[in-house]
Amino acid sequence: MISDANATLLAKLGFAARGVVYILVGWFAVDAALRGGKIADNQGAIGSMADEAFGPVLLAVVAAGLLGYAVWRLTEAAANPEQIGSDVKGSLKRIGHVVSGIAHLILAWTAAKLAMKTGSRDAAVSPGDESARDWTALLLDQPAGRVLVGAVAVGVLVAAFQQAQKAWRGDFIHDLRGDAPAPGYVCTMGRIGYGARALVFLIVAGLFALAAWTAHASDAGGVAEALERLQSQPGGTWLLALTGIGLALFGAYSLVEARFRRIHVDLPGTD
Repeated sequence: MISDANATLLAKLGFAARGVVYILVGWFAVDAALRGGKIADNQGAIGSMADEAFGPVLLAVVAAGLLGYAVWRLTEAAANPEQIGSDVKGSLKRIGHVVSGIAHLILAWTAAKLAMKTGSRDAAVSPGDESARDWTALLLDQPAGRVLVGAVAVGVLVAAFQQAQKAWRGDFIHDLRGDAPAPGYVCTMGRIGYGARALVFLIVAGLFALAAWTAHASDAGGVAEALERLQSQPGGTWLLALTGIGLALFGAYSLVEARFRRIHVDLPGTD
């Protein structure tokens, strides 16, 4: 059985893995904006590691880290080790942790599958968009399917609001340990990163809302589709480039969290 201490180390590795993934997503976005490259989502960014030197080893480490991060998030929702609270705000945070945990489980599984396989991987592939449309189609086939897809849109919108709130307040910096306050540029880096995520989540929420309104699963999409919608707007080149820089900065801040964030994991069934 994994001890709390080992789970905490895995959670820290998870922050590092998340950081690497977002740096890659940001890089692909900037490259697409300035050099005409193709956009990749989180899963596509993970796939881009497969052909690198020691790719399978790197993917295995990323998979372990993302799994540790997912376990930590789900533990926060279930065991409440950091005393989230039981009010409406606390309930929303718990829901957010569950969604985050599930999302990182999917990413961990993606990395693990790639680590166990050989051969070329297309870094430009964005399986997240395909998954979003597949799940939307499945929901639309259910009774009150449009309501279910609308509920997904509301959930993503809440996540976007939470990211924007962090960007505005900057209070996430208090999660870093240490007697001395973090340098101002670290907080600025995080605020820009959270702001970029808020924008992407907002667009994704809009895509799900559109799919609920039209009852067409093809209208849904994930991170890559959101970035492509940005690129198609007036001034889209710079919008995409700036958003990519913001996502890369979020990745860089995640690396800071991997080193300095206070993390407590209280696994069920352990002392």
